[in-house]
Amino acid sequence: MPQTETPGTEAAPPRLRWWTELPLIVLVYACYSAGRLLARGDVTSAVDHGLAILRIEKFLHINAEHPLNRLFRTEAWIGVPADFWYASLHYMVTPVILVWLFRTRAVQYRAARTWLMTSTFIGLIGFTLLPTCPPRLLSADHGFVDTMAQYSSYGWWGGEASAPRGLGGMTNQYAAMPSLHVGWALWCGVMLWRHGGTRAAKTAGVVYPLVTTIVVMGTANHYFLDAVAGAAVMGAGLLLAPLVTRRADRVAGWMAGRFPIVPVAARGAETSIVSAGCQTSPGERIPRQRESRFGPGAEPGATPSDAGDGAPAAAR
Repeated sequence: MPQTETPGTEAAPPRLRWWTELPLIVLVYACYSAGRLLARGDVTSAVDHGLAILRIEKFLHINAEHPLNRLFRTEAWIGVPADFWYASLHYMVTPVILVWLFRTRAVQYRAARTWLMTSTFIGLIGFTLLPTCPPRLLSADHGFVDTMAQYSSYGWWGGEASAPRGLGGMTNQYAAMPSLHVGWALWCGVMLWRHGGTRAAKTAGVVYPLVTTIVVMGTANHYFLDAVAGAAVMGAGLLLAPLVTRRADRVAGWMAGRFPIVPVAARGAETSIVSAGCQTSPGERIPRQRESRFGPGAEPGATPSDAGDGAPAAAR
């Protein structure tokens, strides 16, 4: 006979707490940063990969980096804001949207966070397997100018990507394929479009990833195919996120089985012994003396209320 599930007994999604989410996000970002730093690869191979991408784009007539880079380096009123966009929003908008989802869209937050983290790790695999020289690091005869270096006096960055001056060695400049600047911006755009609720939020959800794609090419930090790969990585992460969630739930269930947590209410329901022969019952505030040789309600001098409703009253 098929069993029917009683309404209201469905398994509720785990309740997330900020003090567990924050260390998790910090840990994932630290792994991502460390992985980028360690996966430097050979410079010669990185240059070869960058030139191969450029040749493919020229063959397909999709090398939009050249006209955009020419515009950014000749028009400072465009190039300087673009450099600020590249150096800051990638690290500001994504955390802000994560916090916003956590506080206002708790049901959707877990799936969105898992999608972002899964895609980030896929991107890290790409950095490891395919180190790629960005356009700005190619020789000058290829026609690219590093606008971050050209306009470095306007901001905090130096001539080594978007890292602050003197910290260029803390980043991997050959982690260009895929572009997670574009990937994360696409994730932010989807979140704003789906959960923003206002026309302004939906507009921002479209504008932010599009402008970011233009910026990464105009500043000569990425090829157009890097941006395409960043979008593809986010698509793969979206497909794999449900699998990652199920595996995480299985691990959490296994941990709960191995290390059960006794609820506080269950612990409080037990009778506590506070001293020899002195016990408290559930709901009691002051313990009363009980001797084990007397049965319940049969202590010397017990009142009817102590002995029970059916016990005879004490003789006077």
